[in-house]
Order: sequence, then C-alpha cells, then structure tokens
Amino acid sequence: MIEITESPIDLNQVLSSVIHPACGAEVLFVGTTRQWTEHPDHAQPVETEFLIYETYAAMALNQMQRLEEQAKSKWPVRLVSIVHRTGKVLPTEPSVAVAVSSPHRSEAFAAAKWLIDTLKHDVPIWKQEHYVQSGAEWIHPSSGNCNCPTHTTAAPESDVVVASPRTTVDRAQHP
Repeated sequence: MIEITESPIDLNQVLSSVIHPACGAEVLFVGTTRQWTEHPDHAQPVETEFLIYETYAAMALNQMQRLEEQAKSKWPVRLVSIVHRTGKVLPTEPSVAVAVSSPHRSEAFAAAKWLIDTLKHDVPIWKQEHYVQSGAEWIHPSSGNCNCPTHTTAAPESDVVVASPRTTVDRAQHP
C-alpha cells in the first residue's frame, strides 16, 4: 500500500497490509504531530497548533514506489506500506505511517528506519508548521534535517538555498 491521503491514516489497515505468512516480523513506524517543538528562535519550546502538508502527488507516489523497491532490494522485506497525510494535521494525529514485514526483526527495523529517513529527505512533501506563538513556517524536505525548523533556510556557507517551500537554488549554477 503506497498512498497519499487527506483522510486520517488507518493504522490497523497499514499494519494488516504487510502481514505475510513467511514473515515473523512486522514493524510499524508512525510519525505524529508534536504539540511542543524546540525552536532556535525561542528560548522555550513553541506550541504547534497544526501542520499543513502539501505535495505533488504523482511525483511523490512515484518516488514512494521506488523507495519500496529499493527497500526490497536491500533487505529481505516481503511487503511494504507507506502512507502520508496531506492537508491539516493536528497534534497527536499521525501524519505518516511506514510498515514492513520480513522474516526477522532486525531487517524489518532496518528497512523501516531507512524508509522513513529517506522518505522525509527525498519525497516532495512540504510541511508548514503553525505555531501558537509565532504563526506559520515552511519546513523544506531536502534542506537538511527535516525535523528541525532551523532548516527552512540554508546556512550561508551552504551551496543550497531554499528559495520557496518548493524550490531550491544551487548557488554554483545560479550565482
């Protein structure tokens, strides 16, 4: 199951979609919206009101399918499910679910970790965090550590600058 949805993620469906009789391990990773976020511009954690996710669905689904294929080539994974929300997601609600099945747990855990890490970095899904204290801020998926609001713009010494939530500019090509 590879899916992008505006509806709440059915975690039972995601997990049941990877059950296979040859597998003794199913791993389900669920990413949820944090209520409080450490923010470099604030002395105290900021409260998240909600997140908005946007994507170019056709491209994102294609890349998610490629991640599934790559995971199956790297580990003895039988089944993979990746589901990501779009639209408004409230604190404590799941925004992403990754499930894998494998004959053994170590491979299942390794594949699930690789899938979520690669998904967050490579797949064109953009997140706008809405903070109670300071309003909205875009988080760009390929600008570094996507969990950290400091990566909405690149450091001055970096070769990549975030020009908008959907565009990066390579300084070497566009001085």
